[in-house]
Amino acid sequence: MTVNYALAKKLRRHEYFELLFIIMEEQHKKENIDENQNLENKDIAEELESVNEARLHNKVGLEDEPAEESEAIEESAEQEKAQHELTEANNKYLRLYAEFDNYKRRTSKERVELLQTAGKEVIGDLLTVLDDFERARKSMDHAQDITSVKEGIELVYQKLKSILSRKGLKEMESIGQEFNADLHEAITRIPAPSPEQAGKIIDEVEKGYFLNDKVLRYAKVVVGSESI
Repeated sequence: MTVNYALAKKLRRHEYFELLFIIMEEQHKKENIDENQNLENKDIAEELESVNEARLHNKVGLEDEPAEESEAIEESAEQEKAQHELTEANNKYLRLYAEFDNYKRRTSKERVELLQTAGKEVIGDLLTVLDDFERARKSMDHAQDITSVKEGIELVYQKLKSILSRKGLKEMESIGQEFNADLHEAITRIPAPSPEQAGKIIDEVEKGYFLNDKVLRYAKVVVGSESI
């Protein structure tokens, strides 16, 4: 503060100091007002900064919250998908188990029925042959011509062979063939009539048969051996 000595000379001393005190007091008030204004501005700045920090924190929180919600939704969807797949797998297993159980029961029943009626069709066809034999027996009691009886028996024999052939039965040709242990059963060995017949089947005691190309009965044969 600058003292105006010119004015001090005009005024009396106490008036001068009184004026000086008033001026100093006004200046002090002004300084207080400026200081208060600065404090208010500082408070406002701090409050604005706090508000900005709060807004920033809320923004970050809002940004994190959708991400967390999205992750939770995805995890829940994956769990529901896994549970759905597990339920479908269990249902499929139960269906397959039930179907397999039904299949076992059905096949078991069919197998029992097949064993019980396996020869039904063959026996049904053979009944006609049995009827023919019964008629032949009756005719033999009063037959005078043996030739007609032989012819009747031959017809019944051929009919029987035809029926069995339709069922897959086939005769095994053995005489003159090389001995084969997979097909033949050697009853005995005799000296071969000729060197060419050595190791071959000379006679057949019991005929062998195939059923659908599989051996049904081995042929019992006599095999020729080399002469000593």
